[in-house]
Amino acid sequence: MENELELKTQKERDELTIFLNGEVNTGTAPQLKEILDEELPSLNVVTFDFEKCDFVSSAGLRILLSTFKTLKKKKGKMNVINIGPTFKESLNITGLDKVFGCK
Repeated sequence: MENELELKTQKERDELTIFLNGEVNTGTAPQLKEILDEELPSLNVVTFDFEKCDFVSSAGLRILLSTFKTLKKKKGKMNVINIGPTFKESLNITGLDKVFGCK
């Protein structure tokens, strides 16, 4: 499943949940960015569900951080849920677990 990422979205009003399946890396991150570039202006809440996501590279972390900053500017909220042990460790090391309020 190398360099594969399947994204499913569920939108209700100004809230979007993105279900990630696979890896977020340099090759697949543009898929995620494209969805966010299109949807983010109309959103107040974005939830990233990492239950089926195996790996997140620095490219993926940049997208998360950018989304967080955009939402924060307009008093929105970002949720990062169902993170696995490997991704959780990356977030802990970078301190982003405290920034994103991971569940």
